[in-house]
Order: sequence, then structure tokens, then C-alpha cells
Amino acid sequence: MKPMLLAAIIAITLALILYTIGVFSERHAKVLKPIHLAMFWLGLICDSTGTALMSRIAQAGATGIGLHAVTGAIAIALMAFHAIWATVTLVSHNEERAHTFHRLSLFVWLVWLVPYVIGVIMGMH
Repeated sequence: MKPMLLAAIIAITLALILYTIGVFSERHAKVLKPIHLAMFWLGLICDSTGTALMSRIAQAGATGIGLHAVTGAIAIALMAFHAIWATVTLVSHNEERAHTFHRLSLFVWLVWLVPYVIGVIMGMH
């Protein structure tokens, strides 16, 4: 396995771990906390890094924009929105917003899983 591909796989897997921990620990706590925010931002950074590396690898054999690329772009955009919204929610000290934030988290996590699973399936072939 090439080093760049290994680095991309590690980064995206770290994103899965961090984002999953962030989403489900926030859901379990029933309130958004700074540690959850850190997990969201770190997950976004890892996913963006892994995606950038995968994009560089894919450029050599690219034949067009596929489902994986489209769903991946949507997922990263949602993750960025989610992290920004979490930041705004924490900074505003709005208790009601902080207690209902988990609904958005679960949705973003589920959308993020789509390109992750597509990527895993593509990697098996």
C-alpha cells in the first residue's frame, strides 16, 4: 500500500472515530459541551485531510465526478456547517439550543456515513 493512501485511510478513519465519539457522547449527555465541539472540529480536520489526500491519488485516474465525490463534498460541507453551528451554540450560551443540538448532529453523522461506506466498498474492489 502506498504511503499517501495509507495516510488518507488513517485520516478518514480517525475522522470516523472522532466524529462518532463527538456525536454520540453529545447525544448521551443531552447537551452540547466543549469536548464535543473539539471532536467535531478534529473530525472535520481529519476528514478534510483524508479527502484531500484521496483526491490527489484519484486525480491520476479520474474519469469524472462520481457519486462518492458528490456525497463526500456534501458531507464535508455539512460537517463544516455543523462545527460552525456548534461553535455558535456554545458561544451564545443558549441552553435550549444546546439541548436540542443533538438532532442536527445525528443527521450530519448519518449523511457523513454515506460517502464513508461508498469509499469502503470502492476500496474493496
